[in-house]
Amino acid sequence: MKKIEAIIRKSKFSNVKDALHEVGVNFFSYWDVTGLGNEQEGHVYRGVSYSTSDIQRRYLSIVVNDDFEAIAIKAIIDSASTGEVGDGKIFVSHIDEVYRIRTGEKGGNTLK
Repeated sequence: MKKIEAIIRKSKFSNVKDALHEVGVNFFSYWDVTGLGNEQEGHVYRGVSYSTSDIQRRYLSIVVNDDFEAIAIKAIIDSASTGEVGDGKIFVSHIDEVYRIRTGEKGGNTLK
């Protein structure tokens, strides 16, 4: 099993959520976050200068069976990308075990 953590633009969340549902990833957690990035230039909007490193982000935490890893990552990239600096990052790590609290069941079937 894999844990996919993605930091995306908050404005792209609906697109990413829909794309994940389309490929069969129906459960994940998310948080609103703010962070600092590598971008050095700011932008001006309606006469106000702001740093794009402070754009609101959404942090997604998704656990999938190994066979869904590439599918989920592709769905996130395709739906979150604007082609601009600040689109976000995806981190993938290995999950040793998953337990369903209600039944005590463990393993990949708990993700269904």
